[in-house]
Amino acid sequence: MGALDIADRHARRQVVLARRAALEVARLWARVDRQQIGSSWAASVPAAVQVLGSAQAIAAASAGVYLDDLLDAYGLDSQPEGRVVAEAFAGVASDGRDLAGLLYQPAVSALMALKGGATEARAMAAGRFSADMIVRSQVADAGRVADGVALAVRPQLAGYVRMVVGGTCDRCLILAGRWYRWNAGFERHPRCDCRHIPASEDAAGDLRTDPKAAFEAMSAAEQERVFGKAGAEAIRDGADMARVVNARRGMQVVGQRRFTTEAAGRRPRLMPEQIYRDARDRDDAIRLLRLHGYIT
Repeated sequence: MGALDIADRHARRQVVLARRAALEVARLWARVDRQQIGSSWAASVPAAVQVLGSAQAIAAASAGVYLDDLLDAYGLDSQPEGRVVAEAFAGVASDGRDLAGLLYQPAVSALMALKGGATEARAMAAGRFSADMIVRSQVADAGRVADGVALAVRPQLAGYVRMVVGGTCDRCLILAGRWYRWNAGFERHPRCDCRHIPASEDAAGDLRTDPKAAFEAMSAAEQERVFGKAGAEAIRDGADMARVVNARRGMQVVGQRRFTTEAAGRRPRLMPEQIYRDARDRDDAIRLLRLHGYIT
């Protein structure tokens, strides 16, 4: 199996995992007492944390196997300098926040919608959308960050190519196929499904895609759905795709200078992307990843 097929299979499994977790949390949300949204949902948050944390751990657990399969496809031996600790990616949001606090947000969204004059049904739908976005984003991030850690401890791989999964948005399309060094942060937005394809630099050319070709392969209706009518028309007329997109909106790098103290008595630890920024070199990054419990 080639690298693209391996990456595609891995990405789709992660998407399915995130979708299943989101459905489980949606079932919890459906039981909320509409007359006591805040307190009723607060009682369900521990169960939602358990669902999300379990999915995060499962997403992270596949990182080592994924990287080993890629190395095999490249004809390289896998000699990792550490093994990913899946549990280290569970129970905490990708920006360092506590999951319980983050998962209370659906109630806040619903209550704010009611305060703004929305019907009860629309308010509950707003809460469900918020829950869905949180769960899918956090499961995807746990998998992505674990993939990045698994990449960091395999020096044979110099970096990664960005892969778009399924239908995508304009922000992701203009980044599709780009090569990044192993320590580069992965830009993503809520519910982003894009993934890494780790590779040695000399193999990266075979994995890259052309955003312009992807745009031209879309129907006019799909182009306008992704880029907006005016944006799609401008690109068809020869405008630079990146300039069109960046004029409309921005990306974010999740995982800024935040710390987490996942459990009482444990040392505050840096998030992996902060480790990559602070490390002197790859060896130092591996040392810090081990120190903060991401690898053994």
